[in-house]
Amino acid sequence: MIDDRKIIIAVVLLLLSFTPFGVLFAQETKRHNYKPAAGYVPNEDTAIKIAVAVWMPIYGKGEIEKEKPYEAVLRDDIWYVSGSLPAGYVGGVAEAEIAKDDGRILRISHGK
Repeated sequence: MIDDRKIIIAVVLLLLSFTPFGVLFAQETKRHNYKPAAGYVPNEDTAIKIAVAVWMPIYGKGEIEKEKPYEAVLRDDIWYVSGSLPAGYVGGVAEAEIAKDDGRILRISHGK
């Protein structure tokens, strides 16, 4: 004779095999997310602001302020942002590569 508990367990396991796991566990609610058609970094001004915000804690506000004006160029959906030096100065400047689509920082560097 089959034990009633074994029958119940077998039925539960059979039902579970047909039930999506999302129903069994608390489903994570999807959070709203707005993504602009032009990406999160749609223009030069935005790219520069992001780069400066990242450079300052790394290289210091004074150093980054000396490298104005900043330049941003878009190539293959990547913003290439750099500082500049006054005419006649020798040295490197801060550089950043930022993904236009999602704003990821791909590279930060400072020349010598």
